[in-house]
Amino acid sequence: MSHSVCESASSQPPVPGFTLVEAAAATASAVPDRELIIQGDRRVTYAQIADRSRRLAAYLRTRGLGAHVERSELAGHEVGQDLLGIYAYNGNEYLEGILGGLAARVAPFNINYRYVENELRYLLADAGATALLYHSAFAPRVARVSRELPQLRVLIQIADDSGNELLPGAVDYEDAIASVSGAEDLPEPSADDLLVLYTGGTTGMPKAVLWRQHDVFMAACGGRNAISGQEVALSYESLGARSASYPGVKIMILPPLIHGAAQWATLSALSLGQTVVFSGVIDHLDADDVVRTIERERVAVLVVVGDAMARPLLDAIAATRADVSSLVTLASGGATMSPQVKQRWIEAVPGLIVLDAVASSETGVVLNHMSTAAAVSTGTFTAGPTTAVVAEDLGGVLAAGHDGIGWLAVRGNTPLGYKGDAAKTAATFPVIDGTRYAVPGDRARLLADGTVELLGRDAVTINSGGEKIFAEEVELAISSHPAVSDVLVVGRPSDRWGQEVVAIVELVEPDAVRAADLLAHAAESIAGYKLPKAVVICSEIVRSPAGKADYRWARAQAVADSRTELR
Repeated sequence: MSHSVCESASSQPPVPGFTLVEAAAATASAVPDRELIIQGDRRVTYAQIADRSRRLAAYLRTRGLGAHVERSELAGHEVGQDLLGIYAYNGNEYLEGILGGLAARVAPFNINYRYVENELRYLLADAGATALLYHSAFAPRVARVSRELPQLRVLIQIADDSGNELLPGAVDYEDAIASVSGAEDLPEPSADDLLVLYTGGTTGMPKAVLWRQHDVFMAACGGRNAISGQEVALSYESLGARSASYPGVKIMILPPLIHGAAQWATLSALSLGQTVVFSGVIDHLDADDVVRTIERERVAVLVVVGDAMARPLLDAIAATRADVSSLVTLASGGATMSPQVKQRWIEAVPGLIVLDAVASSETGVVLNHMSTAAAVSTGTFTAGPTTAVVAEDLGGVLAAGHDGIGWLAVRGNTPLGYKGDAAKTAATFPVIDGTRYAVPGDRARLLADGTVELLGRDAVTINSGGEKIFAEEVELAISSHPAVSDVLVVGRPSDRWGQEVVAIVELVEPDAVRAADLLAHAAESIAGYKLPKAVVICSEIVRSPAGKADYRWARAQAVADSRTELR
């Protein structure tokens, strides 16, 4: 923070509770003509996003949507607002949907655009959604499920090149925001209003995490420095002054906005006055388009999800010879990036910093790790000031150097709970030594030097012969083989072991390596009892659009595939 911004902050009384709506408005007022979104040929400024999101809010209000019960009258797992589902690809409309919903006191929530009909129906019913913002490409699916969802009464359709016509009863997005003047009075934003984030559902049914605007701003969207814990601004005026004092650094976000990390990165960039660049190819990762966009726009920060995105981008850089020297930081979260891939990136872009961030839908950003040419590693992280490792029985907070394995946890700005699930809310957000923590299920060890060794999500931990084996540790050992393009590790039922470890592997080239060679390679870095009892070679690893592991799919392959090579 510059000296002038600090002076501005100190002259203003602290805000009792920030809202994402007012934070965005403060930045737009400070840098109205700066580009906020670049996507292909489309360039949209801060002022334009502010106007369009405000118009969307006004339209939602004309349809009777808003807050009906104030937060003070509700339990943590309850919602008193209408909910707006966003079923869309990356683009300015997605961000406008978030900001417009919040400005109308309607709670926006994310919908995975890969969901099939039954999954979409479940999610909309679980949310109790009254409104849906969706791309025309998804109109046929929306038409089929909406007939069974009488509560879903507001349909807003974003035109695209799919050729699908406007659904009966729906309104075109541009027509909706043009139907209001933009000068309408909107309700006073409340820091208690919700931004709802559905979990990915890769280990179970998706759950709606209820975040207050203030808490998510502080935990994940730029309100607090993730390393020092210091609040970046004490007032909206100082927030705007900070944006005006910084250049409009360009950050390219590859994961879809249906993923919490992508939403948070976008909202953080907005609060910093940065410019967000999206790929012009919206329905899949087009590595060539990405590296050419980095070259054309001189992108400084690239956000990816682990090796699944980082590897093909490296190949595209080599194939296209694109100039990506503008990159300063490669940031990854949501999946592991192996040391080998980090090293290749640092060699490809001299001076590059590779930043690993650990976050979850229930915590925001809790851990980080920085790799440079001088030191490249994976698996241990620097803890944020509100991060802790708590005992397995939740009986206390573990001290540095404690011998046992505990749960990764965070205190402070945490979600209210899971929508409609009081029991799950109490289990995930326990009170320990008088303090409320979020404990989403990641196993960790707090080392003597205060760093955290992250072992993996408990839901995918494998119990084989009485030994706990962490899938991510085995994945890292196998993925370091140069013939491996991607890998997921799961447990499957075993008469002898209870569960046995199985690796689902995608190779760079078919028949590039034998299963026995992969196991021998992995044995160099992990103990023998952790080695897979079987390896399944598949043509492609299935991941979410954000690049996150789909362990339900992987378990199905492990159980069903008759081509398994047994040790």
